[in-house]
Amino acid sequence: MWQILFLVIVVLFFMFSFVLLFGAPYLPTLTKQVDAAVELAGLSPGDTILELGCGDGRVLLRAAKHGLNAVGYEINPILFLVAYLRTRRYAKQISVIYGNFWNKHWPAADAVYVFLLPRLMPKLEFKVKQESLVKPRVISFAFQFPGIKPKSVKDGVFLYEL
Repeated sequence: MWQILFLVIVVLFFMFSFVLLFGAPYLPTLTKQVDAAVELAGLSPGDTILELGCGDGRVLLRAAKHGLNAVGYEINPILFLVAYLRTRRYAKQISVIYGNFWNKHWPAADAVYVFLLPRLMPKLEFKVKQESLVKPRVISFAFQFPGIKPKSVKDGVFLYEL
């Protein structure tokens, strides 16, 4: 019995730690910052926000409740399943995509939301420009783009127009 428990712990540890190779570990965005992110995005109903590393789907849900369309990427299979199941009631507005957002072509979006690590922000700047988003708004919780002044800041959430 202890072997099964050990195996489950090892699998869970792997699922939550391997993402460090590609992005940030799972830390949920707090409610105050979720609200700030949606507000800073300045989007209108029907606009689309892209969340890179959607975790449990809480930003996607808040966006949908504000009438926005939302697309989230998640590489952790457990969190992907959680986000997918939590967002099903908004299936017409929310898409949850399993996979590494660095290797995917992003759909058209009016804003991008991230909660990444500082070491990944320059790579994100390049990817945003590579995806040719029209006047992309990037909303980042906690971490800033080096050398770029945010257009606005609220509750530790930064808005950039790249």
